[in-house]
Amino acid sequence: MIEHHIDIPTADGAMNTFVVHPDEGGPHPVILFYMDAPGKREELHDMARRLATVGYCVVLPNLYHRRTRDYWLKERTEAAMAEMFGHMHALSAQTTRVDTQAMLDFVDGFAAADATRIGAVGYCMSGPFVVWAAAAFPDRLRCIASIYGANMVTDAADSPHQVVGQVRCDSYFACAEHDKWASPEQVATLQAALQAGGVPHRLEWYPGAHHGFAFPLRAGIYDKPSAERHWARLFTLFGKHLTPA
Repeated sequence: MIEHHIDIPTADGAMNTFVVHPDEGGPHPVILFYMDAPGKREELHDMARRLATVGYCVVLPNLYHRRTRDYWLKERTEAAMAEMFGHMHALSAQTTRVDTQAMLDFVDGFAAADATRIGAVGYCMSGPFVVWAAAAFPDRLRCIASIYGANMVTDAADSPHQVVGQVRCDSYFACAEHDKWASPEQVATLQAALQAGGVPHRLEWYPGAHHGFAFPLRAGIYDKPSAERHWARLFTLFGKHLTPA
């Protein structure tokens, strides 16, 4: 495996990014990995490595680059969580468009990447981001996965459930049974929007799982059977749409 720490230029400044891919057999299909609210950290680097080991070039940017280069949540105190939410609330559909365009420009010129085959995955905070990215760049993304996406149904005009009808690629939504950020009513609203928009999709519940179940270091929340199931779904989705015919 080859790892890079790269500053990708964006319209809003340099976006420090972790890139990992196999050391041979390229160029490799691309997976854009959108981080969750606690920030770009070694736990996510390890998850990116797991994707890369099966043949992908994974691009994991620091989406908080407009505010900080090295933030990640180190403890779940009230003050620390307030700081995290401050960073999170600075992101939007527009910042997602800017950052996604920058990643696409990067992989277009990166020798290890096959930029004709691109998928995306987002967790929690970035569940909406992959929807926004697919809606903004329908000719570039072949598939997306939202894993316990938060705030998928809001009152905003650009709420994911309002724009998901613009998504044309195959989409996977993993929903935790216990999730204060995605109630059953909100998930039902999202699914209705997917069906109304004719979006090819699979929405799947994870019984007994809690929000954050896929993160190995999330003490008391990580659920290995559910986490491994989500990996199986990702490998199937990406394998179907990103491997050569």
